[in-house]
Amino acid sequence: MTSTPTEPVAVQPRLKPRRLVDLAIGLILVGIMLFPVYWMINASLQPSGNTLNADFFPTNPSFAGYEKAINDQGRNLVTSLIVSAGVVVLSLAIAAPAAYALAQFRYRWANAALLVILITQMIPGIVIANALYAAYNDLGLLNTLIGLILADSTMAVPFAILILRAFMINIQPAIIEAARVDGAGHLRAFFSIVLPVSKNSLITAGLFAFLFAWSDFLFALTLTTTGGIRPVTLGIYQYLGTQVSNWSATMATAVLSSIPAIVLLVVAQRYIAAGAMGGAVK
Repeated sequence: MTSTPTEPVAVQPRLKPRRLVDLAIGLILVGIMLFPVYWMINASLQPSGNTLNADFFPTNPSFAGYEKAINDQGRNLVTSLIVSAGVVVLSLAIAAPAAYALAQFRYRWANAALLVILITQMIPGIVIANALYAAYNDLGLLNTLIGLILADSTMAVPFAILILRAFMINIQPAIIEAARVDGAGHLRAFFSIVLPVSKNSLITAGLFAFLFAWSDFLFALTLTTTGGIRPVTLGIYQYLGTQVSNWSATMATAVLSSIPAIVLLVVAQRYIAAGAMGGAVK
């Protein structure tokens, strides 16, 4: 008789006690960091609108706060979306060719330009806001969407240039030279070769530009003096003065304003990782 060989039984690896302790500590820390988010959602569902007497879990949730938030802050949410989208378009339109020139063209002034870009990141936002207020007052750009887009782009463009240059500097010049040999000019090579290859870094830079504009409060407070143009961050700030007795509407506005950023981060997370690491791989 021939005995059939028995297949080895897979042994499930057991977590070591040290790993279990690390896992428990990690879960506790994550719970502590996410608790304010949970409490924001919980407070938005309280029927009384009072967070001091709120239950730990909304057993009788009410969406009256969301209804009031949409009625009062819906226009501000649309304003923030328009401004953030405009900042993304303008920032990428300026940062992509600038990063390509700094990465691929060996200009003597390239290092000096990079130093200037880094210095612009160190200037306090209140200094830029005060300077823009004086200029906008003369140009008639106060309380305009164009004014907010230009102001938010001053913070997004330098960061986008640094992100894109870190990736484009690793693009092999032979790829661009091959396109040039085939008759493509610098502009066509940029649009046909460089931009498709840099998709991940473009998405990363665009997402950060969106987040910069979406969370902006300083420029919105300084450059808007009427209620006609008001981003949602400024709407929440002014909401606190009139709705201190109805925190459910305030927290509902905060939840609604968090949704676009959360959705974009979840959808684009793999592009962010690839775009952020692309500049570190030679």
